[in-house]
Amino acid sequence: MSNRPYLAHWKERIDHNAGAIYLTLVDALALSIRKGDLREGDRLPPQRTIAAYLGTNLTTVTRAFTEARRRGLIAATVGRGTFIRVGAGESHWRHTGPAVIDLTMNLPPVPQDPPLQKMIQADIAALLKQQDLNSLMSYRVTGGTMEERQLGAKWIAPVVGPRRVDEVLVAPGAQSALAAIVTTLTQPGDVIVTDRIAYPGIRTIAAQFGLILAGVDSDAEGMMPEQLDRACAQHHPRLLYCIPTIHNPTTATMSLQRRRDILAVAQLHHLHVVEDDPYSLLMDDRPPALAALDHGRVFYVATLAKTLSPGLRTAYVALPGTDMARRVTAAIRAIALTNAGLLSALTARWMQTGEAERILHAIRTELRLRQSIARRILGEGHCMNPDGPHVWLKLPDWWGSTDFVAYARRRGLALVPSTVFTISGEPPQRARVALGSAPDAASLEESLRGVVSVLQHKRSPGFADIV
Repeated sequence: MSNRPYLAHWKERIDHNAGAIYLTLVDALALSIRKGDLREGDRLPPQRTIAAYLGTNLTTVTRAFTEARRRGLIAATVGRGTFIRVGAGESHWRHTGPAVIDLTMNLPPVPQDPPLQKMIQADIAALLKQQDLNSLMSYRVTGGTMEERQLGAKWIAPVVGPRRVDEVLVAPGAQSALAAIVTTLTQPGDVIVTDRIAYPGIRTIAAQFGLILAGVDSDAEGMMPEQLDRACAQHHPRLLYCIPTIHNPTTATMSLQRRRDILAVAQLHHLHVVEDDPYSLLMDDRPPALAALDHGRVFYVATLAKTLSPGLRTAYVALPGTDMARRVTAAIRAIALTNAGLLSALTARWMQTGEAERILHAIRTELRLRQSIARRILGEGHCMNPDGPHVWLKLPDWWGSTDFVAYARRRGLALVPSTVFTISGEPPQRARVALGSAPDAASLEESLRGVVSVLQHKRSPGFADIV
C-alpha cells in the first residue's frame, strides 16, 4: 500500500477515535481530499482491500462509502469502481460566496406591511418602559410562564384544538423542543422511523444522541401506511417523526384519511408520534393536526420561525398529559435552559395586541405571490404547495442533485441538494428551492430565471464518462 499513503492516515484516525468507525472513515476520506492526497478522478481501492488494510469488516466500509456518496465525495460506476467526484474538495451546496440570492434557507419573507423593523423598534421601546429591565434580561421559567403558555395554547388551537395550559410548553426554538422530546422518549441505539426523504434536523438529533433512523417511502400524500407498517415490523422503532403538512422538502400534505391510517399503524405498533408542524398556520384550509386526532399519542411542535420570524426563537409544544409536560420541561432545561426574556416579552406582546396575526397574514399573502411566480417561471412537474415556503425542484435526466447544486453555486445561486434530506437509498434527482429569503418578488423572479438556465444547461462529460 506504499502507493496509497492516505490509507495509513485513515487507519491511524480509526485507531485513535472512539466514535463510529464508518463516520471516522468518511471524515478521513474528506480530509485526504482537502489535503490533496486524493484528487478529483482518483480511483479508490476496492472496498474489500480497504477493509483488510484497516482491519475492519466489509459492511463498515460499505456503510462509509454510502455516506461519502451522500456527501458528494465519491461516485461509483458498476464495473469500473469508485472515484473521487469532480468538486469533492469544495463545499458542494452551502453558499460560500456572493450569490444572486441564497435560496437555501427556509425563511418567511420579511413583510413590508406591517413594517417589521419599525414595529420591533416601537414595541421593544414600549416594553422597556412598561417592564423592569432586570426581569426582561434575567433567566426565565423553563417552559414559559402561565401567561405565555396560555398565549401559545391559543395560537396553536386552530390546528390542534383546545388544550390544557399545563400540557403546553414554550421552547427556545423547534430544534431544542424536538431534541427534548426525542431524548425523553428514547435511549441510544433506539430506532426512529421517519420519511425516507426527511427534514435534516431529525438527522442531526439522531446523530448527536446515538439513534438510528429508518426511512419510509412516501407518495403524493406523504408517508405510506403500509410501508410504515412494514418498517415497524422490521425495525421495532420507539417513535415516529413526521411533518404531515407541507412536508419539508417534498411539500406533500397528508389527507385526513391518510392521517388516520398513519395513526392506526402507530397505535398497532405502540409508537409515540412526534409531529413537527412548522407550516399549518400558513394555510387557510388546513387539515387537523395528528395531535388533534390522537391526543394521547402525539407530541406536537409548532415553531414561529416559519410563520413569524426565526429571530423570535420560539416554539409551542403540546404534550399528551401533564406528566409528559413535566418530563419534557426537564429535558428542555438540560438542553437549552429557557427562552430569552426580551424575545419572549416581544412575542407575548405581539400575541396580545394582534400584531402576530397581522404579520402572519402578510407572510401568507407574500408566500402565495412567490409560489405563483415560481410556478410561472419554473413550470409544471415540480412539487409545490401554493401556501408553502419552498419548491422541491425536479431535475432533468442529465443532472444529479449534487452536481446540479454545485454548478448552480458557480453560477451564483445557492440551493440545497436532495442528498441532505435522504435517510436511506438513492437520493432523488431533486433540489430544494427556498422562496422566502429573497428580499422581494423581483429578486426572487431574477433568481428563479437563473435556476431555469441551470436546469437547461447540459453539463460536459466528466471523468466518469471516459473509457
